[in-house]
Amino acid sequence: MRVISVYYVVFLVVFSGLISYYNGVNASLLDDDKEALLDFVNKVPHLHVLNWSESTLICSNWTGITCNADLTRVIAVRLPAVGFNGEIPGDTISRLSALEILSLRENGISGRFPSDFGRLKNLSMLYLQFNSLSGPLPDDFSAWENLSVLNLSNNRFNGSIPKSISSLSLLSALDLSNNSISGEVPDLGLPNLQVLNLSNNNLTGIVPKSLQRFPRSAFVGNDVGFVNSSVEQSDVSPVPGVRPKPRNWWRQAWFLAIVIGCGVLGIVAFGFLFFACCLRRKDDDGFTGKFPKGSMSPEKTISGSQDSKNRLVFFEGCNYAFDLEDLLRASAEVLGKGTFGMSYKAILEDANVVVVKRLKEVSAGKREFEQQMELIGSIRHENAVALRAYYYSRDEKLMVNDHCSQGSISAMLHNQRGEDRIPLDWETRLRIAIGAARGITHIHSVNGGKFVHGNIRSSNIFLNSQKYGSVSDFGLATVMSPLAPPISRAAGYRAPEVTDTRKATQASDVYSFGVFLLELLTGKSPVHATGGDELVHLVRWVHSVVREEWTAEVFDLEILRYAHVEEEMVEMLQVALTCVARVPEQRPKMPDLLKMIEDVRQSLAEAHPENTTATSSPPH
Repeated sequence: MRVISVYYVVFLVVFSGLISYYNGVNASLLDDDKEALLDFVNKVPHLHVLNWSESTLICSNWTGITCNADLTRVIAVRLPAVGFNGEIPGDTISRLSALEILSLRENGISGRFPSDFGRLKNLSMLYLQFNSLSGPLPDDFSAWENLSVLNLSNNRFNGSIPKSISSLSLLSALDLSNNSISGEVPDLGLPNLQVLNLSNNNLTGIVPKSLQRFPRSAFVGNDVGFVNSSVEQSDVSPVPGVRPKPRNWWRQAWFLAIVIGCGVLGIVAFGFLFFACCLRRKDDDGFTGKFPKGSMSPEKTISGSQDSKNRLVFFEGCNYAFDLEDLLRASAEVLGKGTFGMSYKAILEDANVVVVKRLKEVSAGKREFEQQMELIGSIRHENAVALRAYYYSRDEKLMVNDHCSQGSISAMLHNQRGEDRIPLDWETRLRIAIGAARGITHIHSVNGGKFVHGNIRSSNIFLNSQKYGSVSDFGLATVMSPLAPPISRAAGYRAPEVTDTRKATQASDVYSFGVFLLELLTGKSPVHATGGDELVHLVRWVHSVVREEWTAEVFDLEILRYAHVEEEMVEMLQVALTCVARVPEQRPKMPDLLKMIEDVRQSLAEAHPENTTATSSPPH
C-alpha cells in the first residue's frame, strides 16, 4: 500500500506539472498572438482607431478578434474597412499560426501578396478583396490545404492563375475577378468548388470543360471561348470572337421568337402578381427579416444592386469592424416604422448589435446629406444615442446607430398594459425625463447653438446604461421631404406653428418635449381614442381637465399607487404645461427647462430621501 501511495503521489506531481506546463504554453501562445497583432497595427497606418492595447484582454475586448473556445489562440481576424494603408509587414499576421479566418477587405492595402502567409497552415477563409494589392499571385497554394474560401477580387494582380490552386481540394469559393490576370484558364479540377468568378481579367483561350458548369457571367470580360464536346458543331466557336452561322437558322429564329413571347407573357404575369402582393402589403417596405443578399457566400463582394463606389462612412471613436456587406449579410429584425423610415436590429458576424435605419423620402442632395450626417455624427453625449456610420447612394440611405437593448419609452409606456405588466414607477419616469432633457440641451448647443432635434417623441427616447433617458433620431428633419400634418404619425408632438417639418426650431423641440412629459405623467399617447372612438389630442385633454380643477384625474394610475409622489407630479405637470404654450416665445429654453426638471428631482430628494436613491445624478 505504501508503494502504491508513493506512485500515486508521484503521478499527481507529474500530472500537476504537465497541467501547469500546458497552461503556461497556452498563455505564452496567446501572448505571442497578441504581440503579433500589435506589431501589425502599429506598423500599418489606419484611419479608424482600434481599441487594442497591451493592457486589455484580447479575446473579449479587442475589436475584430475571435479566439477559440478555450481562449488560448486567435482564430479569426476581421477588420474590413478600417482604413489600413500600405503594405502588410512581414512576420506580423503570419505569426498567428492558429488563424482560420482573415478578412482585411475594403482597405487600402498595397504591395505584393505577403510571401510569409504560407505559414498560416490552418487558414480556411481569406478575404482581401477591394484593396490595391499588385504583382503575381503566389506560385504555391499547397500550404493552405484547409482553404475553403479565397477572395482576391478587385485588386491589381497580374500574371497567370497558378495551377497549384488545384491542390486546394476543400476550396468551395474562388473569386479573382476585376484584376489584370492573363494567360489561359487552367483546368483546376476542384471537386468542391461551388462559386467561381474570374470575370474582368485578361484571360484567353478555351474554358476547360470542368469549369463550363459555371455560368458564363463567371468569365465575362475576358477573351475566352467555350466548346461543347457533345455537339459536333457548337454555337460558340473554339476561336474566341468568331461565331459561325448555325445551320437551320430560320428554325432557331422561330424558336427564339416563341421563347421570347413566352418570356414576355411570364414577365407580365409575374408583374401582375407582384403588383397584387404590393397592394395587399402596402404598409410593408419590402424587407422580409433579412437584408438583401449578394452572390459571394459566406462573405461577398458588393451586391449588384449597390454602387461599389459608395461605402459606409464611419465616425471617429467607432470601434465596430464591419462594412456594408456585413450589414447586408446580417440577420435583421424589424424594430418599427418611424417618421423618417424603417429601423432594424442587425446582429453582425462578430455578435455586435446595431440599429440600421433605412431613410425614406430624403430630399437633400448628396453633399447636403453628407454635411448633415457629419454634424450628427460629431454629437457625443451620454444622453444622446450615437450615430456610428452612414451610407449614401442614389437608391439607398442608411444610418447605423448604437442599439439600446431595453426598447423605447413608448414601448415601456404603452405596450402590454395588463396584470402581468411591470409598471414604470415615478423615480424611473423622472430619470427618463432628466436624461432626455440633458440630451436635448446638449443637442441645442451644437453648431453654435443652432442645432434642432426636429423629431422628439417617446419612440425616439431610450434608456441608457445608467437608466436615464437618451434621445435619438435628431437632426434628420432638415434633409427629409416635408410631412403633411394629417399624415405624420408624429402630429401629436408637433408644435402648432410648424407647417413644414424641415423648418422645426428649438422652440418647437421644447413643445414636443412638453408633450413627451405629459405622456410620462398620464400614460396616454399624444393622440388617443376615447371610448366613443373620438380622437383626442393629449395637450387639449390635459388643459381641459386642469381647467376643471380635476388635476389628479390627469395622472397615470400606475404611478399614483406609490407614496409621496403626487406633489412632485404636480410640479412636473406645471413644467410640461409651460413647454406646450401656444406662443413659441413663452416656452422656456432647454437649459432653463432642464433646471426646472432637476429642481423637481431635488425637491423629491429633500422631502423623501428614502425614495430617491435611484435618482442620483449621473456624472456629466
